[in-house]
Amino acid sequence: MSDLYTSASDDAGPLSIFIDDEVITYIAERKTNFRISTSCGGPVLLPVSYKPPKSTDLALRAGEYLIYISIYQARYIDVIHMGLVPYHAGQMIEGAI
Repeated sequence: MSDLYTSASDDAGPLSIFIDDEVITYIAERKTNFRISTSCGGPVLLPVSYKPPKSTDLALRAGEYLIYISIYQARYIDVIHMGLVPYHAGQMIEGAI
């Protein structure tokens, strides 16, 4: 379990979000930070090269890397799992589009 703290207010308290081990491995293999952002299909986990973090994002440590989370998504996410990775993201990351 990891704890996020918003920088906007000390009164906000911790926001606990669990990261599946499979996601941590996925991120480590790609050697980059990721971001959870809003898409028309719901939240998605993408490398920051495709979706750069915003100044309002929250940051969560995932092994040696960070997952940035849109403040609009953070309140709804309890678990970061492989279902947040778009099925074609592996192809995008490896350049095999």
